[in-house]
Amino acid sequence: MLARCVKRIFFKVGDRHYGKVGIIGVPFEKGQRKGGVALAPDVIRSAGLLDELKSLGLDVRDYGNVEYDPSDISVDNMSHLGHVAGCTQRLSEMVQCVLQDGRNILTIGGDHSIGIGTIDGHVKTNKNIAILWIDAHADLNTNKTSESGNVHGMPVALLTSELADYWPYLPGMDWQQPMLSIRNVAYIGLRSVDRYERLVIEKFGITAFGMEDVERFGIHRVIHMALKKIDPDNNKSLHVSFDIDSLDPLEAPSTGTPVRGGLSLREGIHAMEELYRTCRLNAVDLVEVNPKIGDQKSIDLTVSAAIHIIQAGFGYTRRGLKVPEGVTDMPLQTFR
Repeated sequence: MLARCVKRIFFKVGDRHYGKVGIIGVPFEKGQRKGGVALAPDVIRSAGLLDELKSLGLDVRDYGNVEYDPSDISVDNMSHLGHVAGCTQRLSEMVQCVLQDGRNILTIGGDHSIGIGTIDGHVKTNKNIAILWIDAHADLNTNKTSESGNVHGMPVALLTSELADYWPYLPGMDWQQPMLSIRNVAYIGLRSVDRYERLVIEKFGITAFGMEDVERFGIHRVIHMALKKIDPDNNKSLHVSFDIDSLDPLEAPSTGTPVRGGLSLREGIHAMEELYRTCRLNAVDLVEVNPKIGDQKSIDLTVSAAIHIIQAGFGYTRRGLKVPEGVTDMPLQTFR
């Protein structure tokens, strides 16, 4: 298993993995209309994220927040395209730098339009990648099919080569070419899919597991079924784009487009644990936490859920971390 790890495992003691992680914050909310999601990167950091990751034995480097210059461009029914283009281009460049530094990457949004930049950067660094899009929504609309014009509902359609012909020319987006095949994308947790998106899923045979599939098969089997479809040879670099609204609003209420009947936190954590165990999970996005929605209890609950999801994706195990081999002088009396 260790031989298959890509830029991930540096050495191993017992079953505790030590590696390098780079964090990028993306305080971006122009992909949708509700203010507050731009606050999430710093709120999640201030809740102790870096210390939690370091406690796993990880070498953590925070690359700071994305800064960009917006362009004065527009396309019908694509809100704030100049901001989206500027932010995601800069984000793609930063993702490439982090991966080329030999680090796995954690990107904290921001809304889900940032997936355009994170996945573009990952594909440009390692073309052989597979995406697990864990979300209540398919984000497969184009500017011609979207009812809102919000770009956070369009990133998968922008990224995938099979859908390239469904778009007009997008000024400011020449840097981003759809190099990812839709065959390398799997959805998990869907429960709010537009009619056009369902048509696209059926037309292209996209791997898509809705909540009824999670209920029927269980999250463990769903994850492995998805991997078998999009990474049958177990050789792709995996990228998880995790929208916090994939969780049920009872678990994560402070998000912009909540949908009842979602994943439990336990299911979300187990999904990330299983993906970590592949030794190929090299990029994680965590998006759509909005600290301006709900009371303080709701915000704290959502931020805590986000940190639990992130920890599971970078090696935390609910069974506890093993004592490194060779350590024989544990002060057991401290546990009495």
